[in-house]
Amino acid sequence: MSQKPEVTGFFDPRTWSIQYVVADPVARCCAIVDPVHDFDEKSGQTATASADRLLAFIADKGYALEWILDTHPHADHFSAAHYLKARTGAPTAIGERVKDVQELWKGFYNWPDFPADGSQWDRLFTEGERFTVGGIDARVMFSPGHTLASITYVIGDAAFVHDTLFMPDSGTARADFPGGSATALWASIQRILALPDATRLFTGHDYQPDGRAPAWESTVVAQKADNIHLTQCRTEAEFVALREARDRSLPMPKLILQSLQVNTNGGRLPAPESNGVRYLKIPLDLLNSAAWD
Repeated sequence: MSQKPEVTGFFDPRTWSIQYVVADPVARCCAIVDPVHDFDEKSGQTATASADRLLAFIADKGYALEWILDTHPHADHFSAAHYLKARTGAPTAIGERVKDVQELWKGFYNWPDFPADGSQWDRLFTEGERFTVGGIDARVMFSPGHTLASITYVIGDAAFVHDTLFMPDSGTARADFPGGSATALWASIQRILALPDATRLFTGHDYQPDGRAPAWESTVVAQKADNIHLTQCRTEAEFVALREARDRSLPMPKLILQSLQVNTNGGRLPAPESNGVRYLKIPLDLLNSAAWD
């Protein structure tokens, strides 16, 4: 059976995120990677148009949804994993180190009763764990650095690297969130670049440098040759210095404090209070070393 999945990306211009449907077209089965639950921070409105677009695509293709996969708890958009599970019954999954991120943010949000045990997902993957999408072999590579919990899904000849490598003209991901590490990110990138040269790499964001059209697919060999950060930095020390200097100049994502309280809870929105309204909790002066816009 072919180990080349059909990969369809769905670009979300509000958050520069890419959601993926990864399919075995022979077995007619698929997985969703990093789905987006829409949120407008100006009005506080939520919507499911992005996630519903995935469901419509899957229905049109006649695929059975086998997995809803998160690469890490995102800091710039809400995860639609919980919504999609409620709609489809498909199991949700993430890397087991999400528990470390939960424990960290549990303290930040002053949530003494929050279950920081990963129970919000159906499956907590371990390093090297194997699974399948239809008849296509898949495995998990831990890829910390951007967050403590980041993982890469290698599904056939495709690797979903999210916030590690961007497109070659955009470089690499930031590593200055709580629990992040430029040193760990360098090591994760080296593991990804040790995959076969022809491996297709699918990133989780594209910020469209110089206004070009959105793009999200590259290869290992293309990243080695053209990534603007990796071609400047041939050693770990050079990369860490470049990455940390760049990160000091970046403001925090505008939704980080909103997103982490949803995404550490598996994509669940806050429970309605006695008046039927849901509320987000924003800690003040928590990220006080971040650059301002």
